[in-house]
Amino acid sequence: MYDAPNAAEPQPLWRPDPGRVAEARLTRFHAFAAGRHGAPAPLPADPAGGYAALHHWSVTELGAFWEAVADWFDVRFATPYSSVLTDPALPGARWFAGATLNYAEHALRAGEPGSPRAQEPALLRVDEEHRPEAVTWSALRARVGSLAAALRDMGVRPGDRVSGYLPNVPEAVVALLASAAVGAVWTSCAPDFGARSVLDRFQQVEPVVLFAADGYRYAGRVHDRTGAVAELRAGLPSLRAVVHVPLLGTAAPRGALEWDALTAPGAEPEFTHVPFGHPLWVLYSSGTTGLPKAIVQSQGGILLEHLKQLGLHCDLGPGDRMFWYTSTGWMMWNFLVSALLTGTTAVLYDGSPGHPDTAAQWRVAERSRATLFGTSAAYVMACAKADVHPGRDFDLSATRCVATTGSPLPPDGFRWLHEEAGAGLWIASVSGGTDVCSCFAGAVPTLPVWAGELQAPCLGTDLRAFGPDGRSLVDEVGELVVTTPMPSMPVGFWNDPDGSRYRESYFSMFPGVWRHGDWTTVTSRGTVVIHGRSDSTLNRQGVRMGSADIYEVVERLPEIAESLVIGVEEPGGGYWMPLFVRLAGDAVLDEALRERVRRTIREALSPRHVPDDIVEVPGVPHTLTGKRLEVPVKRLFQGVPLERAANTGSVDDPDLLRYFERMAHERATVSDDDYSG
Repeated sequence: MYDAPNAAEPQPLWRPDPGRVAEARLTRFHAFAAGRHGAPAPLPADPAGGYAALHHWSVTELGAFWEAVADWFDVRFATPYSSVLTDPALPGARWFAGATLNYAEHALRAGEPGSPRAQEPALLRVDEEHRPEAVTWSALRARVGSLAAALRDMGVRPGDRVSGYLPNVPEAVVALLASAAVGAVWTSCAPDFGARSVLDRFQQVEPVVLFAADGYRYAGRVHDRTGAVAELRAGLPSLRAVVHVPLLGTAAPRGALEWDALTAPGAEPEFTHVPFGHPLWVLYSSGTTGLPKAIVQSQGGILLEHLKQLGLHCDLGPGDRMFWYTSTGWMMWNFLVSALLTGTTAVLYDGSPGHPDTAAQWRVAERSRATLFGTSAAYVMACAKADVHPGRDFDLSATRCVATTGSPLPPDGFRWLHEEAGAGLWIASVSGGTDVCSCFAGAVPTLPVWAGELQAPCLGTDLRAFGPDGRSLVDEVGELVVTTPMPSMPVGFWNDPDGSRYRESYFSMFPGVWRHGDWTTVTSRGTVVIHGRSDSTLNRQGVRMGSADIYEVVERLPEIAESLVIGVEEPGGGYWMPLFVRLAGDAVLDEALRERVRRTIREALSPRHVPDDIVEVPGVPHTLTGKRLEVPVKRLFQGVPLERAANTGSVDDPDLLRYFERMAHERATVSDDDYSG
């Protein structure tokens, strides 16, 4: 329901009604944990059921909380654990010592022989025709069983790496689950990654098998990738086998195995039970300023974290459908696959987010009957600017929640979703990272939603805002830290035998505390605000501001399609803060528009953060997963050569970085007066 604004005090944008709170899986879990594992009792007088008390228990009694999660979701331990948490210190916490299990076994439970849900959809494949095609639980289980047997026949053993160069299609899910079933370590890149970018990742882990598509379709066009696959084969001497996945219908190249021959239905899958901390997959950092970090997460850690996140925070279970726009090169794809752990149908969209028009993702949500629709903040704001009306033009009656991630969703985005997608929709802005393949804060089905704010820190996540002295801050901007271990924190980086690179990445600023690299505010009402990356902070006269705050106000202006702001420390103590803007439509960056931008920032944010220059650019460069490249652009203006400032193989449009490089060179060779915008 929608709470009408009260002139006397701010009001939340949305509150779950009492029936929704009572039916939430989180509510039932709370009662279960209180009855069997020592959690504080739910509070009937509290409309949110005492979430704050449950969260406090979850981060102060870690062993009891995570044991309750395993118990609630009936996690199958092939051998029992001797203790839940052997050493709570960071880094190095050890979870569920002695236990063995298998992630794929849990992901395929709904397809077990005799299951009443075996013929229901486990996967819905959707392409740019927007017509969902189902893969049943039974069929998925059979394909995984056949492929797992084939991998064993190839000599793949626990710990071997298996790689995928595949789009977001059922074949990729089958390959991941088959790898997990044999105890191998999965890693993937989307086929829009160039061969050099893929090799920067895969060469680090030396895969023994490569699953490779011949191409993909995007924005109405066919993209042949056979040449890139040939480069991968030549650049990966560790390969024992290459499996050809003919999405475009081409014949297998010489020496490659045929996908259909390996996945013909056969015997029931066999699951290799591995230790709780055994590697499940390798994910990669964006790698914009060097080789991507190869981040290793465990079978057991991901299993428990994703059961908690999807089953409790996202409130998903049997009968639900989850659609999240993603690709196999982003952690959200792994997160989407884990919807299977809760018995939820995963909707796999393989196509452009805006084809044939900006409303494409809403059309997929409608036609797949998605219960939860996940997208990016950028897509929401693009829909607002394109005058899309999802609630009017699409049947979203099945959709309970719209979730966003990738960058902070500005308050205007919350309000647009509330007004245009449906006042009854739960809006869940979430924030986490590839580093944990999960969320630190975000969706809580029993709490209200405040515009521009994440609902709360997640269970089992002791999220805080730290000042420079390591003191916790409330209602003040600080470094986002996590002070206690999470099971999905990396078991390490690949090729980092002494753990030094891992420790340097997260624990060097505050020893024993995970520092994530975001600016955040934890509010006195328990919500969380994300202000952008702390390594791209804007610091004017000692006043810090996150770049996301600038984007939120500037991109409200209809003339501004996208922007990029940096703060450059210059020799001699100077500080230059330009704002680069990509204009929308036929807009012109004249002095009147510049003044509107300055006035908007001055009035909405701070007069100290009015940019020194406002410069039109043809586009804003991003990582391959869509994040703005603030730090590499800043480094270019500090005189760092492009080859050291950025790994162009990890950039969506390297020509844009070259554009900024030329601009930086020009600025370095002319006076400020000549350059002034």
